[in-house]
Amino acid sequence: MRQLKTSSFIAFVILVALALSSLLAFAETDHHQIKLNQLGYLPSAAKVAIVADTSSNSVASDGPDKFYIIDLDTGKTAFTGTLSNSQRWPYSDEMVRKADFSALTEKGNYSVALQASDQSLNHREKNQASSSFPFEISDTPFERVHQAAIKAFYYNRSGTAIDPLTGGSHARAAGHGDTRMKVHKSAATNKRPEGTLLSSPRGWYDAGDYGKYVVNSGISTYTLLSAYRHYSDYYRGLNLNIVESGNNVPDLLDEIKWNLDWLETMQDLDGGVYHKLTALGFSSMDDQPSEEDSQRYVIGKSVTAALNFAAVLANASTVMADFEDQFPGVADGYKNKAIKAYQWAKQNPDAYYHQPDDVSTGAYGDKNASDEFAWAAAELFIATGEKHYYHEFLAQQVSPSQDLSWSSVSALPYISLLSSAKGLLSDQQYTELSNKLLATADQHYAIYDTSAYGVSVSEADFVWGSNSAVLNNGLVLIQAYRLSNDDKYLEAAMSTLDYVLGKNATGYSFVTGYGDKTPVNIHHRPSTSDDNDVPVPGFLVGGPHSGKQDKCSYEGRFAATTYADTVCSYSTNEIAINWNAPLVYMLAAAINLQ
Repeated sequence: MRQLKTSSFIAFVILVALALSSLLAFAETDHHQIKLNQLGYLPSAAKVAIVADTSSNSVASDGPDKFYIIDLDTGKTAFTGTLSNSQRWPYSDEMVRKADFSALTEKGNYSVALQASDQSLNHREKNQASSSFPFEISDTPFERVHQAAIKAFYYNRSGTAIDPLTGGSHARAAGHGDTRMKVHKSAATNKRPEGTLLSSPRGWYDAGDYGKYVVNSGISTYTLLSAYRHYSDYYRGLNLNIVESGNNVPDLLDEIKWNLDWLETMQDLDGGVYHKLTALGFSSMDDQPSEEDSQRYVIGKSVTAALNFAAVLANASTVMADFEDQFPGVADGYKNKAIKAYQWAKQNPDAYYHQPDDVSTGAYGDKNASDEFAWAAAELFIATGEKHYYHEFLAQQVSPSQDLSWSSVSALPYISLLSSAKGLLSDQQYTELSNKLLATADQHYAIYDTSAYGVSVSEADFVWGSNSAVLNNGLVLIQAYRLSNDDKYLEAAMSTLDYVLGKNATGYSFVTGYGDKTPVNIHHRPSTSDDNDVPVPGFLVGGPHSGKQDKCSYEGRFAATTYADTVCSYSTNEIAINWNAPLVYMLAAAINLQ
């Protein structure tokens, strides 16, 4: 009996302790969560934090109306504002209020608080329940993360070692030289039958796996080329500490050329382009590149791969024409290969990729090539000046859609034509193209303007790689700003950058190593299989969506909250080059346009 009473008492104590623990946890987090760009803001930029009420999924909070910006160096209140009215964000089922402190332009280190400062230097420590992560207002809040986002491509190079001088603690041995690829039966021709050995070195690993895929490399390379085109003065002086640094070529172009060198090798003798280079299946998560030795193949040929190839090489030819001394003959070579690939695509318009039965790596299948035809024709018009390509672009009757992704590229020909072909177009043609792109940007702006989170994100954006979908919305908005010089587009565009850097329903800054709450357990084989406690920095993870294709465990129930920082979660926590590319572009825009 005494034992029973003792056991009951112990159980009671445990229950009380658990209850107290829960209460303390509630007190520490409060029912307010403040989400904001964890890296900071330029002095002139719009600055908005989100105060989310988690005490109820449907009822607005009766919490404080005021918010305060605390100077973390002095402990004093630097700014006082009034929270907006509460509004529901359907994608997270939260009631949220906006804290707009755009009027604060003085440089410094700050946090957003729901309580006034007591002027103590440890204000934030005393008020964890109602304070945000720290952030800075400065002239250079994005310089380091921007360089890291580009350097992530360097860390994902195939076929080379990453040495300690350029890679630091993420140095690794070379893997996947790819000099003895076999032609898969799906790509076999009379001149290159099944089993033919090919050399296809260099390039970037596509994502968390070790495959190399033409269509995804295509949009990634194009986006980086666009960043260089639009902000070339900035990039000419940017040193990224890669092996090519100091060779009289901008480091960003050196990085891009590493992938272009690989893309060139993926063209067959007839002008067609192999869809991908992978093993037959995915490797173990425990394998470093130098440890993974599966036989690799060039697999399939597709019309979309040929058109992506044609568009990107035509685009690159006009950039590389300025570096003829460093890369003699390269620009013309790119252009000629682009023309040949485009001709093959016109002869094989229905050659869509079909995943072979013995292959389980990423398919990147796309059964509509009209947007790719339009893109390739536009780029060849710019590269050659031949008007028949412009007529072929028009013949596709493609307008820029809201969705910009590897499989939906209809906005890209408009971006290229409007930024690079003004001298080739009549005023009427230029105006017509401009109006169509602005109309798409206006759709993105309307979403931003009515969003509870103050971000251009719609339900359609919560897909696999949602973070890149959001940033690509920003990329289109930037083009509208460049066309119109209307600040509303720039403000809406920057909201997408704020989103991925912390102003989102999860509270994560989704870029590895940058922010106070960042992904650590990313689905990325080089990071998972090395001896480092932290992942390669500068990678943007895919982000939340409710697909759960990986069957992992998720706490979130809504599209904007279904995210897990676990290696298991390849649907939300993998990295990919086509996600990092718009991150690079948007950071370059933030640095150069605000």
